[in-house]
Amino acid sequence: MLFMSNPVLNDRVLNNWAPPVSDGPISAWPAPPTSRMTVGGSVSATAVLLVLLLASATVGWLMTGSPDVAADGTIAYGVPGAAMVGVIVGFGLAILLMFKPHLARILAPIYALAEGIFVGAISRMFETFYDGIVIQAAGATVAVVAAMLVLYATGIVRVTDRFRRIVMAATMGVMVFYGISFIISLFGGSVSFLSSSSGLSIGFSLVVAGLAAFNLALDFDFIEKGAAQGLPKHFEWFAGFGILVTVVWLYLEILRLLAKMRER
Repeated sequence: MLFMSNPVLNDRVLNNWAPPVSDGPISAWPAPPTSRMTVGGSVSATAVLLVLLLASATVGWLMTGSPDVAADGTIAYGVPGAAMVGVIVGFGLAILLMFKPHLARILAPIYALAEGIFVGAISRMFETFYDGIVIQAAGATVAVVAAMLVLYATGIVRVTDRFRRIVMAATMGVMVFYGISFIISLFGGSVSFLSSSSGLSIGFSLVVAGLAAFNLALDFDFIEKGAAQGLPKHFEWFAGFGILVTVVWLYLEILRLLAKMRER
């Protein structure tokens, strides 16, 4: 799933890329890299990626156009080809970045542009059926991101090893569930539970949206640790990519949750 949290922002990446720490006297320690990751640089990279995503989403919105209305009043939407290309390109780049994080400075902006087309198209489709839902979802996403940042910065939410294991295990579980649902849809089936407006379905969406929010804490922790351990400069873009993936996932989950609540 392209909008699931990035599973590669973890301690393994820190151990593989952080410069070694010497146990000898300070005078014998290796010189720090002249260009290394900082919290401010990560914030700047994330901001650039978000701007690119929003610009691309605007294009995707405009490309989607109006739905087709059948004689019986049924409304049907054709997903723009560019949006499907964006999904494929975004997925390929996300997989590549998992193994080649040093390419994030180049690939992360391309990912933002590709994913933005898809996000814009999906948003236009939801807006057609539920007037004003996109503004509500965007506002809620900003509020959740800000709240999680405050909770993390004040230490109310602490990323311990246990917290990290639980969040990552739950995230992988949701990814597998969504993957199975997608495979079922390819064969003409559907998992009605995901799209229904039942209380159980709404509860599931609330849990998944909450899980996406907790993934933000993992992303913040990666940035803080990466800067402290002196990761190379290109990891600012890699961290921005991770946050972008999480924010998009959170937005889409909130969009789906609001749609279910409108159907009640």
